[in-house]
Amino acid sequence: MRTADKLKDSVDIIEKIKTLPALESFDEKDLKELLRISKIVRYEPGETIVDEGAYDKWLYYLISGRVRIVKKDTELAILQRTGDVFGEVGNMGSGELSVSVFALDEATCLKIDISSVDGLPNENRFVFRYAIFRGFAEVLAKRLRITTSKYLEAKAEIERLKSLIKKS
Repeated sequence: MRTADKLKDSVDIIEKIKTLPALESFDEKDLKELLRISKIVRYEPGETIVDEGAYDKWLYYLISGRVRIVKKDTELAILQRTGDVFGEVGNMGSGELSVSVFALDEATCLKIDISSVDGLPNENRFVFRYAIFRGFAEVLAKRLRITTSKYLEAKAEIERLKSLIKKS
């Protein structure tokens, strides 16, 4: 993992961050304020970004690259879209992360310190909270779709196996 602190004021980084769907409506001044409580981090292929069961105060937005999400050694998803969010569930309750995330190739992430959002100036605090919770909602909706699909597949397989047992 390499933290790219010197890149925080770079026009390139600001432009990349502006492409994140949750942050695209913010102006440069607001994004610089957000960067004050954030880090731009690059991960090497295979590197662990977050570890299941660990406690973490960070929310991650994928800027570039691909990451693999794993729960108990089972792959749940591969994220590759700029703006994909992870690391969020630990910040919504127990603090314990529900999945592990690994870089598949070199991955660059915006890593936001959730606990510092309340320290932002009033004009930014509520806007960034909105953006963060919108990201949470998107992730939870995506996970619910995946869970529903897996449930329906499992239910169909159970019914298939039941019918095989009845035939024998």
